[in-house]
Amino acid sequence: MPVPLAPYPRTPVPFTPPNGAQSQLVCSGCRILLLYPAGATSVCCAVCNAVTPVPPPGTEMARLVCGGCHTPLMYIRGATSVQCSCCHTVNLAMEANQVAHVNCGNCRMLLMYQYAARSVKCAVCSFVTSVGASPSTEQKFNN
Repeated sequence: MPVPLAPYPRTPVPFTPPNGAQSQLVCSGCRILLLYPAGATSVCCAVCNAVTPVPPPGTEMARLVCGGCHTPLMYIRGATSVQCSCCHTVNLAMEANQVAHVNCGNCRMLLMYQYAARSVKCAVCSFVTSVGASPSTEQKFNN
């Protein structure tokens, strides 16, 4: 007598630890964000099959987007710079308390700058916005 086959294979349910703790890192192959359960030592990417080692427990990680190619990067918190593995751009890695934000005086794009800066140049429209100055002063200095 033939053995009946299941109509469709069931998709596997991802493993989630009992307390639901998950961490994330960027794939070393295709650079997408991967989630993994607590206690894992490495993660295999479902997209490119690259195996990415997990940093040791207790290592705080931070993220930034490469200024050269817009690839997401992860690095150990406290590093001062991060070199992109795709385009080799060296990115300045600043902690949240070392930077401030302002809208571009021309195109209104949100810009990030170091606290000590007096002005910031927009990467989109090249407008130079004075930090801490009134809008009328910005226009006066940049025209």
